Amino acid sequence: MNVDNILSRILEIEHGFQHILGGADEVFSAYSKEQCFELALTLFEHEAYQARMLATTILGRLATTNNDALRFLKEQVSTDENWRVQEMLAKAFDEVCKHSGYEASLPLIEEWINDGNPNVIRAVTEGLRIWTSRPFFKENPAVAIALISKHKAHESEYLRKSVGNALRDISKKHAELVQSEVQTWDLSNSKVLFTYKLATKLLK
Repeated sequence: MNVDNILSRILEIEHGFQHILGGADEVFSAYSKEQCFELALTLFEHEAYQARMLATTILGRLATTNNDALRFLKEQVSTDENWRVQEMLAKAFDEVCKHSGYEASLPLIEEWINDGNPNVIRAVTEGLRIWTSRPFFKENPAVAIALISKHKAHESEYLRKSVGNALRDISKKHAELVQSEVQTWDLSNSKVLFTYKLATKLLK
């Protein structure tokens, strides 16, 4: 199988990600994990965002057992300026947590959510949505709320939007928990207010 054939098909599609996941399936069916890793590094250098989306997806699957792939996601993929690549980073992070188990992944979640790069943090807040539909967080919604709420006043509006939306998701089933969290927020801070408006959209 020729990777160029997969790439040429992927590059024709501008929206969505199912074709990216399908391309990753094809790559894994044809190459060893070692070859997939090298291929992903090469693809990530490509000027087309679709190729970098594919690279990110491949790395996400490898990162369940490959620390070099996980490190590359955190240190390199997070610096990509294309928002679609960042969406795939979020999916990749969830893939890693799902594989290890969400409770077992808490140290990794804490590490990423306390990073200095907003894209690394957003990979967590966005990747684990809907948080309370995930094992462990389903039984421990307060843990999810506390983790997400850390960044209610972050400089990055892109991240604060993810934070607010993630809390809004949780409020559908745990309105009282989200309500008690946001009641402690300082709404005189414009950044916090921005997040608050999104988080409380469904609260009466």
